[in-house]
Amino acid sequence: MARPANQQAGKMAESSIDEQREHFAYCVQLFGGTTAFSRRLGIDERAIRRFVNGERPLGAGLLEDTAKALRQLIAEATAAEQEIAASLGSGPSSAS
Repeated sequence: MARPANQQAGKMAESSIDEQREHFAYCVQLFGGTTAFSRRLGIDERAIRRFVNGERPLGAGLLEDTAKALRQLIAEATAAEQEIAASLGSGPSSAS
């Protein structure tokens, strides 16, 4: 028997929230873990763990701040890579 539409929508929203939380946890790891992420964003480590564990909902502001911090990390990593490449006398993305 098919589920009523409101139950299906609830399951889809729950799945989406779970996926969003998992992706947020992945982003935290890209920064090197909870401590590094906490320092970068100026958020208490316990609060980050609560977001990751689903004890607190992920808000749009937190996700926007995370995206902004990721863009900054990309810029910093790119600059570091370019400096290394320049010191080696090779162009970006060249194989060793």
